[in-house]
Amino acid sequence: MAGNESQWPAQYPGDNWQAVPQGPAVASDGQPTAAQVPPPAPYIPLAGYQVPPTGYQIPPAGYQVPLGGYPVPPPGYQVAHGQPQMNPHMRAASADRERAVDVLKAGFAEGRLTQEEYNERVGRAYAARTYGELTVLTADLPAGAVPAVWPMPVYQPPTTTNSLARASLVLGVAEFFTMGLTAIPAIICGHMAKREMRQTGQRGDGLATSGLVLGYMAVIFWGILIALSIVTAVVQAGAGG
Repeated sequence: MAGNESQWPAQYPGDNWQAVPQGPAVASDGQPTAAQVPPPAPYIPLAGYQVPPTGYQIPPAGYQVPLGGYPVPPPGYQVAHGQPQMNPHMRAASADRERAVDVLKAGFAEGRLTQEEYNERVGRAYAARTYGELTVLTADLPAGAVPAVWPMPVYQPPTTTNSLARASLVLGVAEFFTMGLTAIPAIICGHMAKREMRQTGQRGDGLATSGLVLGYMAVIFWGILIALSIVTAVVQAGAGG
């Protein structure tokens, strides 16, 4: 084989092997040396293959390829980060005020707030009624604003008519059949109904008002009638004497 090495390029011209000018042509184990191994042919992409643009970042190992039909965000799509926005007009609880005061204490301890600023903000924090007021007090501190709370739907029971309001109206109408005996109960039920409706949000304000009007009118009417009766009796007694 060593004697025929000078004939290899002539016998195999397609291989483009380069003869080594110096040194042995064959390694000790009978294999061609590295200098005689032909270079690998350049990779030619298949027809229709899209060549990535310059600067294309190759995904790291283990990259999960999206499944077929995965919706791709449109150009300019903004990905939202952070916590959900809260309603600034939502009522704040005592725990929310305490968290805001803790943020102010940390800012004062780090020297970010002066004594006057700290005292003024703490007073406003305890007097705050909504999340928006608390956010203004802590927005410029490193701890940030009060933790955002996703507003939960509040269950509202169905609105019903207050039973005492109905009773007040019924007692007020019954005055015409009871000679005014139900006037005072109508007034009492009417006031109790209005107090309950302010607390529960029930309906029936018009019924309670009607019962109160009828009750007070009956009291005034019968009061005047009784007073006239007494005056008449006194006058008659004086004339008879």
